[in-house]
Amino acid sequence: MKTTVLQKPASFFDEFVLKGGTQLCNTHYCPGCGHGILHKLIAEAVSDFDIQDRTVLISPVGCSVFAYYYFDVGNIQSAHGRAPAVATGYKRSNSDSIVISYQGDGDLAAIGANEILQAANRGEQMTVFFVNNAIYGMTGGQMAPTTLIGQKSTTTPRGRTMQNEGYPLRMSEIIATLEAPVYVERVMMTDAKNIARTRKAVRKALKNQIEKKGFSFVEVLSACPTGWKMTPVNSKKWITDTLSKYFIPGVKKDDSEDREPVIIMHPEPHFKEYHEILDIKSLADKIKGVKLPKIEEMIDEIKIAGFGGQGVLSLGYALANIAMGHNYKVSWLPSYGPEMRGGTANCSVKISDKRIGSPMIDNPTVLVAMNKPSLHKFEPLVQPGGIILYDSGLIDTPPERDDVTVVGIPATDEADKLGSTKAANMVMLGAYAKLRGYLSIDYVKQALKLIIKKEAFHELNEKAFMKGMELA
Repeated sequence: MKTTVLQKPASFFDEFVLKGGTQLCNTHYCPGCGHGILHKLIAEAVSDFDIQDRTVLISPVGCSVFAYYYFDVGNIQSAHGRAPAVATGYKRSNSDSIVISYQGDGDLAAIGANEILQAANRGEQMTVFFVNNAIYGMTGGQMAPTTLIGQKSTTTPRGRTMQNEGYPLRMSEIIATLEAPVYVERVMMTDAKNIARTRKAVRKALKNQIEKKGFSFVEVLSACPTGWKMTPVNSKKWITDTLSKYFIPGVKKDDSEDREPVIIMHPEPHFKEYHEILDIKSLADKIKGVKLPKIEEMIDEIKIAGFGGQGVLSLGYALANIAMGHNYKVSWLPSYGPEMRGGTANCSVKISDKRIGSPMIDNPTVLVAMNKPSLHKFEPLVQPGGIILYDSGLIDTPPERDDVTVVGIPATDEADKLGSTKAANMVMLGAYAKLRGYLSIDYVKQALKLIIKKEAFHELNEKAFMKGMELA
């Protein structure tokens, strides 16, 4: 005997856990909000199509920012308006995935307008659900690109005017003019009949992606009782009587039947092929007659920090290139304040015999501190057993840690004696090379001339590097 079980779709979590696991609730959406209904329609489709394990939902800033509370699928948060760009990157890297961009009007039609147009124009293999409630619902009820003429908001208290704010954007009509999109439809969530139409559109948009037919866009007219200052019942009536008269529901484009599947190819050429295509020559190709040491099993996470103008970023860049020439995997991530010269600057360098998953460094194994603020900021973060290498000529209070190796090098003073304080970074590079011991000195001497191409600094840099080794 067949039994019908009424329950949540499998692609919803059994419990909706909010605020870091400390609170359970049914939903964080306001009463009458349409997000919950649309969530349910999407979750049902994902479960019915059996695509839960390969679905990724991307939610940027907006009321849907907490979609990961509800959907038991892959979830990615993106910056405001950037969901189509993130979706593009993920889909192209994982072509068998089902990627959903879930966006509101203040996100998609405002700061994200260019992102969505470019993704649609490229025909990216994704499904976009665009919730249009004609207002910035999350941040205080400001005017959105879809706010109607005459509609009042916190930033248009007298109502939107054509002369001052222009006309509302009809995103479905705009996207439907493009060649690449396969399916564009506007629906609304008011009564049972229109919710059924929305359900059908959701399923068709996802089915297009499953069948690899390209870019699908579903605009959903949805209530925002809180932002509109209406009851849920009156909000639905306002959609029918007012909102849908400007944003007319219906299919704006549908090439689903005629569109052939698009197969995303992922050729994986050897890195040498990339070098040939881009005419890239590594340092190792240019440096002859140097026998490199055997690669060690290691991972060095180096934080280099100081004032802008001290060559902090150049030091990290040089070190990363030299280590790469020794056949290590490397990453170099610069970070600096807007002041640049005279402001703060630091960079993170990872050197490993294995592939590097992320260039970020939270707890460095080595800290190279070129000034006192940098030492104070990063000293507590160094791993126990690590190294703190600091410029003792500029820093008069040495590190207080007793669980790390502390080495003070008067780098700036010594560079000044050699002819220029600009070479202080090379003094530090020499000290690092001596302390760590895995770099070929002959290789470094040749490599510095190729990395830092100003011939006027070649002799100075080599002297500074050798001085750093001597001092260490």
